[in-house]
Amino acid sequence: MKSLSMLAAALGLAGLLCGCATPAGGESAHAAGALRFIGEQRIAFKLPFEGTSVGGLSGIDYDPVRDQWVIVSDDRSNLQAARFYTARLAVSKAGLGPVQLTGMQVLRQADGSPHPDVGHFATDGGTVLDLESIRVDPRDGSIWTTSEGDGRFGLDPLVRHARADGSLLGELPLPPLLRISRDGKIGARNNLNLESLSFAPDGNSLWIALEAPLHQDGPVPTVSAGALCRMTQLDRSGRVLRQVAYPADPIPAAPGPGKAAETGIAEVLATGADTLLVLERAAVQGADGVYRNHVRIYETDVSGATDVAALPALQGAALRPARKRLVLDLATLALPRVDNIEGLTWGPRLANGHATLVLVSDDNFSATQVTQLLLFEVLP
Repeated sequence: MKSLSMLAAALGLAGLLCGCATPAGGESAHAAGALRFIGEQRIAFKLPFEGTSVGGLSGIDYDPVRDQWVIVSDDRSNLQAARFYTARLAVSKAGLGPVQLTGMQVLRQADGSPHPDVGHFATDGGTVLDLESIRVDPRDGSIWTTSEGDGRFGLDPLVRHARADGSLLGELPLPPLLRISRDGKIGARNNLNLESLSFAPDGNSLWIALEAPLHQDGPVPTVSAGALCRMTQLDRSGRVLRQVAYPADPIPAAPGPGKAAETGIAEVLATGADTLLVLERAAVQGADGVYRNHVRIYETDVSGATDVAALPALQGAALRPARKRLVLDLATLALPRVDNIEGLTWGPRLANGHATLVLVSDDNFSATQVTQLLLFEVLP
């Protein structure tokens, strides 16, 4: 695939940002010149649907065969059982129509039971899911999800494969290196690990990415320094094909005195054999206690990066990280609000043949946040 074109001088024009696109449904990747912002839709706070409260939407994907969307909630079965939704979206060059939810599927354990919440896990066992990404299998329409796990209960990150009805098909074995740290020295950080999932354009492999560095790979990003996060390509059996170090940005703004801030990889989307879009999302708490989100999309090229799969630690190692280049900074769109964007997917083609890109935000089931979907046209 050709690399993304450089940010154009027209960056300041409303709605035009450089980018690239892959047609939906695993077609061959192709380059594009720009992204035009088309429109936004929101889902009401805790919208009731089929006995559930809609919210916490942390991942989205488009199924071109069925012309429908799948959207996963990161509810850890606290409100209702771990689940995903199917939906229809009216996508056109003129705008994005309201979200029409069409179904809800509970993700199930091997014995057919729903996944427990933390309280039932403590007494009955099973697996608590903290779902962060969802993808439709381009081969058969089945569903793949990632879960961050929970270090407090010894639950490691997962990549799970389910039928379209939510029943479990299997689970990919992950490299031991990616297990949640038990001692705070080696392993993945709790709640800062497996956020991302994407099929390669040919459908033969998957990419996963950690939100933040492993403990032994160095500290998390700060306002003054970025960090290296591992991105891993797996075949369909879970065999590691390669692993690279991605240079995540520093935190883009300073928090208020005594307040919190964090940043990292929220999602990836493969665009070619060696290229991916990477969604970096930061949350910075101001002096007023309010969190403000900073969201950027980068293109990363992993073709020249060192394979770090065999490196026990990145900190201090001689390596070549993946290359990256800014594609889109949502701050340039002048939207009334940019919330906690976590999901990223290609959408259907427009009537003019152009591809589309859709983002979704996770409102954390908080009345002070919103669930928003943003639509872009990919211009050649």
